[in-house]
Amino acid sequence: MDPTHTDRTPASIITASKVPLVTLYFWIIKILATTVGETGADYLNFNMHLGLGKTSWIMAGALVIALLIQFAAARYVPWKYWLAVVFLSVFGTLITDNLSDNYGVPLIVTTIAFTIVLIATFAAW
Repeated sequence: MDPTHTDRTPASIITASKVPLVTLYFWIIKILATTVGETGADYLNFNMHLGLGKTSWIMAGALVIALLIQFAAARYVPWKYWLAVVFLSVFGTLITDNLSDNYGVPLIVTTIAFTIVLIATFAAW
């Protein structure tokens, strides 16, 4: 987040942003979205009996749609932003599940790999 972004930032700059301010509420909603992602992936996979493969493809499509909606927005619209976050959480869970369940990749390996990718993303950003 831009360190110069304060409560005194002109309203036109704040409304032009596509992401929410990082506040306590942001982190509460983010934790809830992550929980929904974990639970949602498991529900579709096990309770709906779609299996890991079908669930992954369905959620990949839903993620693409959610990202298109979010990227098309000219400004921050809460439901568009959080819809993309929730589907990204679901799909991220499914990627890890596929790697560990179908390909035998240990969770420690995916954790380290995804941590490196995250650090590289932040560095490039």
